[in-house]
Amino acid sequence: MKLTLIGGGGVRGPLFVASCLARAERLGLDEISLLDNRQDRLDLIAPIAQEIVRRSGGRVSLVATTDPEVAIRDASHVVTTIRVGGDEARIGDERVALARGVLGQETTGPGGFAMAMRTIPVALRYAEQIARLAPAAWTYNFSNPAGLVTQALRDAGHERVIGICDGANAAQMRVAEFLGLDPDDLRAEVFGLNHLSWSRSVTRDGVELLKPLLADPEFRAATSLGLFDAELVETKGLWMNEYLFSYYYAEAAIQAIARAPETRGEEVCRLNAELLGRLALVESQQDAVDEYYAYQRRRISTYMPFERPAADVPHGPTEETARARSRIDEGYAGVALTAIEALATGRPTRTALNVPNAGAIDGMGETDVVEVSCSITAAGIEPAKIDPLPGPELALMIAVKTYERLSVQAIASKSRRLAVEALMSHPLVLTYPLARDLVDDYISANRDFVGRWGD
Repeated sequence: MKLTLIGGGGVRGPLFVASCLARAERLGLDEISLLDNRQDRLDLIAPIAQEIVRRSGGRVSLVATTDPEVAIRDASHVVTTIRVGGDEARIGDERVALARGVLGQETTGPGGFAMAMRTIPVALRYAEQIARLAPAAWTYNFSNPAGLVTQALRDAGHERVIGICDGANAAQMRVAEFLGLDPDDLRAEVFGLNHLSWSRSVTRDGVELLKPLLADPEFRAATSLGLFDAELVETKGLWMNEYLFSYYYAEAAIQAIARAPETRGEEVCRLNAELLGRLALVESQQDAVDEYYAYQRRRISTYMPFERPAADVPHGPTEETARARSRIDEGYAGVALTAIEALATGRPTRTALNVPNAGAIDGMGETDVVEVSCSITAAGIEPAKIDPLPGPELALMIAVKTYERLSVQAIASKSRRLAVEALMSHPLVLTYPLARDLVDDYISANRDFVGRWGD
């Protein structure tokens, strides 16, 4: 099996390689190909990945290249994680929105729209290359905003594309970690959109585990539920994806970011620059690996506190707890590789992915890409039928999906008017003057990437 990572010069590339190597034997993995459009980044990141391969025994070959023909041809599976415009463009997305008094997060609201403007055209070009060079390959899109980009790829006719997110299965993983259980023994019901999802149930052998934990202050404090007031958790009766904080506490989210000395994009840009500067000075691959893992620890420690591992797991460390922690730490690589393993080996798996609705959630369109629990076998991927949704959750999904649908159309046609209508549909924007000004700001700021837009 050949597995390709598009965006392989990114700082998560070596972690992805390490996760692949841990499953290499089960997958029959022969080659990992790292593709990036920047040779200077590959020159710093690829040696770290190569050292990780060497330590594993060197049974899997690693190719690092800027040539899509070399990287993609005959791949069985392709993971896409691209950031068009780099960290600098992300910072611009955040600052433009904050200047208008709205959230600039890269996946939620207008910041996500700006990133989609740059990302969707490039993602579509890669999808066309995959269709030509590896027509039987599955593609796993992690390029943000993941749900919106996946919707655009699906709408363009790329049927073997699914969206992945390491937060989609958070309820299952956190329940497993808290109770010291094997996450593979648990069954979760996930529904929503990317970065806008809920989990209603997590069971083991038919016994409900999540519902009692929602009322447990210890569990809430040890997980991202600690972001939300206990009364809200009780009212909803659901596990809530941490990005819902941006909707349920919009004013507080904006105020917190505005008060911070730097945005998340600025923080990541600084950390990345520090890493790359250190890597340019190291004298050996061993030193490079040490610097790399020290960077990863720094980056995790500066991320939102609710995404960090709890200091203490109340029910004690067990082998299953460690396994749950390991699955969480794998991030997007773990989600992609879980699906790859099921498709390649036929071993049935259930996990949450971003796929066309296909009747899974009543009230959503057949081709709407939703984040939902899926069954995966060698025959393919099938979304689970979800019980009728609570009205408020369905209404929020419909509003954000309307924004996504209009965004896909606006980006495809480079229509400013459609873009304004898209942002007016988003619950975090709504008003015409604000949507108009944001669209004009983003078209101007991204002219080098998106070209001229018409009315």
